[in-house]
Amino acid sequence: MKDKKQAALRRAYTSRFFKGNRLAYFAMLLSAVLFSTLNLTVTWLIQQLIDTVSGVPGSLELDILALITVGIILMIIPLKALDYISEPRFMRRAMTQFKKLAFEKLTHKSIASFRSEETSVYLSAFSNDLAAIEANYLEKQSILVFNTVWACGAMLLMVAKNPVLAAVAIGLCFLPLIASSVTGAQLSKAEKAVSERNAEFVASLNDILSGFSVIKSFRAENAAIDLLNQSTSSVENAKYRKRKISVILSTIGGLAGISAQLGTFLAGAALALSGHGITPGVIYIFLDLTGAVITSVREMPELLANRRAALALIEKMVSSLELNIRDEGTDIPNHLGNGISIHHLSFGYEPGSEILHNIDIDFEAGKSYAIVGNSGSGKSTLLNLLMASRHDYEGTICFDNSELREISSKSLYELVSMIEQNVFVFDASIRDNITMFRDFPAADVDRAIALSGLSQLIAQHGADYLCGENGRGLSGGEKQRVSIARSLLQKSSVLLADEVTAALDAQTAYQVISDILRLDGITRIIITHALVESLLRQYDGIIVLKDGHVIEKGTFEDLMEQKGYFYALYTVAQ
Repeated sequence: MKDKKQAALRRAYTSRFFKGNRLAYFAMLLSAVLFSTLNLTVTWLIQQLIDTVSGVPGSLELDILALITVGIILMIIPLKALDYISEPRFMRRAMTQFKKLAFEKLTHKSIASFRSEETSVYLSAFSNDLAAIEANYLEKQSILVFNTVWACGAMLLMVAKNPVLAAVAIGLCFLPLIASSVTGAQLSKAEKAVSERNAEFVASLNDILSGFSVIKSFRAENAAIDLLNQSTSSVENAKYRKRKISVILSTIGGLAGISAQLGTFLAGAALALSGHGITPGVIYIFLDLTGAVITSVREMPELLANRRAALALIEKMVSSLELNIRDEGTDIPNHLGNGISIHHLSFGYEPGSEILHNIDIDFEAGKSYAIVGNSGSGKSTLLNLLMASRHDYEGTICFDNSELREISSKSLYELVSMIEQNVFVFDASIRDNITMFRDFPAADVDRAIALSGLSQLIAQHGADYLCGENGRGLSGGEKQRVSIARSLLQKSSVLLADEVTAALDAQTAYQVISDILRLDGITRIIITHALVESLLRQYDGIIVLKDGHVIEKGTFEDLMEQKGYFYALYTVAQ
């Protein structure tokens, strides 16, 4: 059942190569068929010319052969034109549609996917694997058809000329095919191994580039080089094994060619000497046609093996893209009416190792809440669960009256936005980073800019100012304000903020939190480590976590009067 489902998924993906593209596809294949037929005609024509010149009785007149020659030359131009138009058009549309489907599937994955999966798998799939699929699956289609028609036509023509010699030639050509097909099956595994090792190399390279400053600071260059060298060796060893298999395939094909041509020539000579009507033209045509069959036999196993390898890469890509796609649930309004209710919530990433224990919290709509606690108390885990990062929690999380597990991803992300400590900024303009390349009314964009505190930056640089790779042209506070503006423009009813000021200086951190707290009509839940009295007094409620338990709840004044755990945290922070 699983294999049938996988095969169905693979067909769904490969069908995108041909959607609205069949006319170009069949025109491309027709061009291959006609070219191979034309080549066979040329071979027949040369045989006729040799026999005519040799004076073989029954040969065609020279003027007739001259007319046929002119006709063949004239046919080459329209055939080349057909190939010129059809193949590039088919390839362009096929790859565009396949990539579009893959990108769409990638965006359908849940947020949890990118917390639990290796992004290097996708980097490798969309670079190395797609290039291999294009080269070995699509580009080889017309070559496969050409070789098949060429070989079959050659065998039929040989049988028509001399069945006995044809049997000898064809037998010599196809015996090595069995041996090479066994080796060809290994090429698919080798191609997949190259893909997997390449993904590991991309992951290692990404780690080193991302942690370059840490590597330099701790003088770990040699260790980093060793790690990258290990990954490089793994990739190159996988390529080495693949190349060895390719050499074996090529060697088998070469042996087939030598043995078939020499064997055919010897058999033809023996038949000619024994008086079986073998003319010089027939000897020529058998040598040429045997070469055609040999070429096809030599290339076919590798072509088919590469095709199987490409299909294996498609299946690998399908498996990755279909993993962790969140099932669609119920659509809910994009405005929070009453609030968020969490009851008896328990959760752990590993069985038997809970991080959150029997949590009960009610967040009223439109109010602001701070979540505080020491490192490892479960603060970020709680916010991630509110963003549907996992569904395997115990208890309930309800947005108004809808349980989180039953809410569709589209509805949830329209209702809730999350600002994280590390804000991703595209290498694009400030405006594009705020709008996320979507169209919004100018008044809405200007309002989001003003409320998020970006007005001064826009006035200084302009909305078309390029932010640089990963926002290196912006300060930490400016990137956080871009993230706030995104949420405001999306008109999210709930705003989650996870340690957004941890990497900012005290003054910038204070201003960013103040900007968030001034946003009226939005439910704000903020994880904070900055225990500043003037800010804490602005929250409608403070939730205190310790070891995955909610141990205190209340306003700043209430918690200070209790002189409990929060009081101790606040006092130590001063």
